[in-house]
Amino acid sequence: MTVSPFDHPLLSALLGDEEASRHFSVEAEIEAMLAFERALAEVEAENGLITGEAAAAIVAGLGTFRPDTALLRAGVARDGVMVPELVRQIRAAVGEPHGASVHFGATSQDVVDTGLMLRFKSVVEHLSLLLTETGMRLASLEERFGGRALTGITRMQNAIPIRVSNRVAAWRAPLQRHQERLVEQSRRLLVVQFGGAAGTLEKLDDKGPAVRAALAAKLGLADAPQWHSQRDSLADFAGWLSLVTGSLGKFGQDIALMAQGGADIELSGGGGSSAMPHKQNPVKAEALVALARFNATQLSGMHQALVHEQERSGAAWTLEWLLLPQMVVATAASLRLTAELAGQVENLGR
Repeated sequence: MTVSPFDHPLLSALLGDEEASRHFSVEAEIEAMLAFERALAEVEAENGLITGEAAAAIVAGLGTFRPDTALLRAGVARDGVMVPELVRQIRAAVGEPHGASVHFGATSQDVVDTGLMLRFKSVVEHLSLLLTETGMRLASLEERFGGRALTGITRMQNAIPIRVSNRVAAWRAPLQRHQERLVEQSRRLLVVQFGGAAGTLEKLDDKGPAVRAALAAKLGLADAPQWHSQRDSLADFAGWLSLVTGSLGKFGQDIALMAQGGADIELSGGGGSSAMPHKQNPVKAEALVALARFNATQLSGMHQALVHEQERSGAAWTLEWLLLPQMVVATAASLRLTAELAGQVENLGR
């Protein structure tokens, strides 16, 4: 059994998402860090901070570089991050006299945070596509069954007659708003991190802002002043993740309650029982509720991670690593499950 159900060889079939998880693999993380070091060397050469020969040597060295992951693991145990050991290995691969130009003016957090943003670009695209597909599946329910009757339920008691379209609208509308929120949030989230030792880019003299802007452009990120200890955009994104899973959890809860009554919905592909063969359990609906509650719980931790002491925090930074990947995968899984569950609705309303 693994520590996390999101990468469990069995549980991940229900709770995981392979595409989202891929962006949090060691391979993806190292690839993003190497992209940072390559782009940094190129823009620093363009701005006269290192020589063109040094940049060419770094780019060539990175082209064939293969890290020693056993040494990286030992480095993390020692340093708390892999970057010092990774930079040491890159410098050795580049060799003299240009190895010293690797990572010039940067610090470990620049590499880790910008690498995360590079991976988040793909994560945001994946979540947006899943959100679009999920919205289309719910729209299909409205097209198929929207004119049928349902009994409206308020405070768990029968209320007045409504249409299926009324209930489906309550499922769909939040997803449309979440799509708009994601577009707006991405402008603040997907930005470069480059501040150097204490956020001042002191080694770059007056060229710091120009190098940072060029680095952002080369990596396909937006430019922004350093944000080593300013984590509100990450907490905002975590809030978005929790909002999405919360809205999908409402859909799951509604489906589970309708399935409990049995009169208003027919589902195909329900989960079986080892003791009661006649049952078709609403497994996907239950998972949506669980994932919504999971993300809501993790969100409080991301707000705790806003508390960075002075110019950089190791503790708050580490807390983000524990929380954000699982929140992303939980959200991707929720979107996938919602689309699948909507596709299993054989009949809705009367």
